[in-house]
Amino acid sequence: MPLLPRLSIATALGLLLAGCATSSHVLIGTPRAPISPELVKVYLQPPAKYQQIATIDASSRGSLTITSQQNMDKAIARLKQEAARLGANGILLQGIEDQQSGAIGTGIGNSTFNGNSATGASLGGSFGLYNKAAKGMAIYVPE
Repeated sequence: MPLLPRLSIATALGLLLAGCATSSHVLIGTPRAPISPELVKVYLQPPAKYQQIATIDASSRGSLTITSQQNMDKAIARLKQEAARLGANGILLQGIEDQQSGAIGTGIGNSTFNGNSATGASLGGSFGLYNKAAKGMAIYVPE
């Protein structure tokens, strides 16, 4: 296969995968050695002493979760994974919001034609699909 088509395919795949990212960070401090996500605590209020490492974002996008609670659990788990990669042992939770990711709709219709007249009727409906998006500060809390 010539080089140009291979590069185009590789570029397209890279962009597709980048569009599927479910967590990200912006460093504002010094990262540490990675730790296990199970060691990361979530704080709703700032602890007495901590060091900021990064702002982090995560969502439940792409997960096979159905309920709002499952979506929230997935977004928090992804926040913990991102923080753990940076060596943060805590997350100062800054917010969680619903994010519409799509919609599903359907409809049915019927029509009849009789002589010089026509009659039609239809019925339809749709509902939105939502993910949870979480924001926080990856922090290191000294023991």
